[in-house]
Amino acid sequence: MDSSARSTLRLRAFYRLLKRRGGNALGSYYRFCNGESNVAYDDTNQDAWDESGEEARQLELGKPADNEELDRRISAHGLGPDTPWVLIGGPPCQAYSLVGRARNRGKVEYRAEEDHRHFLYKEYLRIIQKYRPAVFVMENVKGILTATVGGKKIFETILQDLSDPDKAMDMPASGSGYRIHSLTCATSFSAKDAPRKIDVHDFVIKAEQHGIPQARHRVILIGVRDDIGLGTPGQIEKAREVTVERVIGSLPKLRSRLSKEPDSGEAWSDAVTNHFGEMAREVRSSQAQARLREVLEEMSKGILRGLGTGNNQLRKLGPEEGDPALLDGWYHDPRLAVWLNHDARGHMRTDLRRYAYAAAFADAFGWSPKGHVEFSLQGLRPNHDNWETGKFSDRFRVQLRDRPATTVTSHISKDGHYFIHYDPKQCRSLTVREAARLQTFPDNYFFQGNRTEQFHQVGNAVPPLLAKKIGEIVIALLQGADAGSTAPAQSDLWPQAVPQ
Repeated sequence: MDSSARSTLRLRAFYRLLKRRGGNALGSYYRFCNGESNVAYDDTNQDAWDESGEEARQLELGKPADNEELDRRISAHGLGPDTPWVLIGGPPCQAYSLVGRARNRGKVEYRAEEDHRHFLYKEYLRIIQKYRPAVFVMENVKGILTATVGGKKIFETILQDLSDPDKAMDMPASGSGYRIHSLTCATSFSAKDAPRKIDVHDFVIKAEQHGIPQARHRVILIGVRDDIGLGTPGQIEKAREVTVERVIGSLPKLRSRLSKEPDSGEAWSDAVTNHFGEMAREVRSSQAQARLREVLEEMSKGILRGLGTGNNQLRKLGPEEGDPALLDGWYHDPRLAVWLNHDARGHMRTDLRRYAYAAAFADAFGWSPKGHVEFSLQGLRPNHDNWETGKFSDRFRVQLRDRPATTVTSHISKDGHYFIHYDPKQCRSLTVREAARLQTFPDNYFFQGNRTEQFHQVGNAVPPLLAKKIGEIVIALLQGADAGSTAPAQSDLWPQAVPQ
């Protein structure tokens, strides 16, 4: 639906098309990324740019004209019951998320039964019923497990509808339904089962348990057509925990901009230094906060002058530092001469003081400060009438260096209060590139649009590295590896038809 997101997806589709051609086909893409050209294509690959525009479409599901266009595109690719294809996606989450539901409860006239967003999954269901993918993968927020409409849990309805699309869409029975599998355990669901006899939380994937540097908990379903003999999908493997510092610690240090006043490196440095000094003097007499006082005093003497604020294509000045295996294995791209989307946002002086304190507190104690009890120094109290009730206790949150990040959400586009950098000397919120690394986007993934739009795209995404792990399970399933048997099985429908 969003034009800037569509621009990003088109650019990435273009990248994939050129990568498949091999050789020097990607030259124009890197010239664009590196700021050497204003466009991503040239005379040698105009056809690929046009094709990428056909691949990444800007359509709104539910609109008749857009549904017709989607059907035309699916048919043009020959996708249907007799081909091994996969449907990937999920309905919008605003109606199911805990934040969205809390917001809706504050609306006097809100009725869940009248909120069309609860039923947008039926647009997804329509494609399943009409074109019969061999496998579908559906993702949504964990709040979908407890959301109710008309006194009934919406997730139970979704499970039943997905397992029997014909019945759900009031269509004649075709003889094929779907078994819905968990990717973390043996739990599954079919049309013959009762939803309340399974633990629906078995469908939740906790990303931090699978090598993603972020505690992102999402419901992910994998549906397998039950009439074609594909068998049982495998389970996503556990992996060691990855910390915030490990994935963003090697990025160039930046300072925030000063907002609502003239900005300069000297003015920023003076402001932050003064904040640290004043707070250090205020806690000097507190024995319980001795470690915090030490950190604040250290910061007041060591604020770096000359830090830049970054930009959308920040030049690389030297070799990267950090964890070479991590960078070379997933993030790093040696053809990039820049850091893409590494641009610090502006903060008011009052927020700089809060960020400086929060990061120093986290450095001293190992957790992010909460509420009026731990935000007790002068100048830290935000302008909320009910600040001391605890409603806004988590208003400012540091992403701790030695743990996975908290969930990166689209709210990061509104302000950086939930995503404060762990380094007190930088005194800022995360950049788009840092948020993208926490989401495991490779460094050569170039987000388009303004910074707010880029943050939206990162926050709304599924972590690509997690998607890759799920994709490998789907490929193995289509190629005939049945996790529930000791010998490989092969679908009778397409013995050798699975594309690489």
